Amino acid sequence: MFFRRYAGAVLSMSAGAALGFGAGGLVNSPVWGAWTGAALGVLFHEVRDQMRGQRLLRWLRAVQATDAGHAQAELGNGPRDRGHWGELAYRIEKLLRHREVALAVEKARLADFLSAIEASPNGVLLIDGNEQIAWCNSVAADHFGLDPVRDRNQRVTNLLRAPGFVAHLQAPASDEPIAMRTPKGDSMLSVLVRHYGQGMRLVLSHDVTERLRNEAMRRDFVANVSHEIRTPLTVLAGFVETLVNLPLTDVERQRVLTLMTQQTQRMQNLVADLLALAQLEGSPRPSADTWVSVALLLSQAETEARGLSRGRHELSFPDPEAESLARLQLAGSQNELLSCLANLVGNAVRYTPEGGRIEVNCSVRADGSAVLTVRDNGIGIAREHLPRLTERFYRVDGSRSRETGGTGLGLSIVKHIVQRHGGDLQVESEPGKGSLFRLVFPAPRVRHGAGSGASVPLTSVVEATLH
Repeated sequence: MFFRRYAGAVLSMSAGAALGFGAGGLVNSPVWGAWTGAALGVLFHEVRDQMRGQRLLRWLRAVQATDAGHAQAELGNGPRDRGHWGELAYRIEKLLRHREVALAVEKARLADFLSAIEASPNGVLLIDGNEQIAWCNSVAADHFGLDPVRDRNQRVTNLLRAPGFVAHLQAPASDEPIAMRTPKGDSMLSVLVRHYGQGMRLVLSHDVTERLRNEAMRRDFVANVSHEIRTPLTVLAGFVETLVNLPLTDVERQRVLTLMTQQTQRMQNLVADLLALAQLEGSPRPSADTWVSVALLLSQAETEARGLSRGRHELSFPDPEAESLARLQLAGSQNELLSCLANLVGNAVRYTPEGGRIEVNCSVRADGSAVLTVRDNGIGIAREHLPRLTERFYRVDGSRSRETGGTGLGLSIVKHIVQRHGGDLQVESEPGKGSLFRLVFPAPRVRHGAGSGASVPLTSVVEATLH
């Protein structure tokens, strides 16, 4: 073992000594030859040793200069010299290999961690001690209007100058988030800053636009329900007080009782509609394997419409015995579909002036879709009201709606029913030309029924009128 490790040194010194003794023999001076041989032997050994050391240093410099991202791939073998330089190169190479493996493992872990953060629905922004952006996920970039690559190492307060955010970022640690608008101004964010490490900060952002909108809708809903119930209750309370405290004739008493009955019916209708909405929102979607006859729906809707109109309107409905209509079916809940159609046809009757025309038609398109239309020749609805017609308690004309007994929930119920059946509600109207509501059902929920052979998918469109 010793000889293998130091064989090179022994050979170098032996060669030097031989040369020295040879030179001493030429000058006939053994002493001078001995010293010369020893010096040459040491010199040869040092030169050889320095060459090996330089090879090791060149290799280490090359490894150090290698780009960190490719170090493992470009790390070549160390010098394979004999002696301690060779062993030292081997030991260093082994340590570097272990380091590269460890770095690769840590990089993979970091990549997995960043991928997990990237998948988070919340924004994550890492800021160093100099308030520079160290990293951010795509959600945070979208929230704060940043570029994850371009804006890295940029001072965050130069990019986000909202006073509330800057104050929250530079304030002491706090568990209370702040609310701020996005730079575009179209959303609201809940932003929380967490301190960690040496001046590092973690900024967490969450889009609360939908939550705030829902909270506002709930507040408005409660306020509207309270108002809608308070009004008839106030009327009833006044009539009760009148009956108790004033002597009324039979005619007056009968009129008061009639008005009380109307207000009671109004509250009953409101409660029924509220319960219907709650049931629609809380129950699963109707089954797609239960088929309902469109002719039956139209027949029932016609009965209700004629009873509500009492001859005040010109009503036109398709012949339920017609071949194109007799076999047409929709998949879903018969009660919900009837309620949907009856709401729309009933609204058309209630809000169409006396003598107006309400026309209901049914046809099958060339592409196989089924079309049901209901239209009137009323005064129509202004364009600015159309986007809000299906909001709960929204009325184009509140006084007329209350006079006709409307609760302001009918179109909300229609919209929920259509969506539960996979359809879509479309509204068209123009002042002075009437109104058009279109309920579009998907093809898988429409077919020709028994007697037509194989089931043929159709797209059902129900058009109804209201203003």
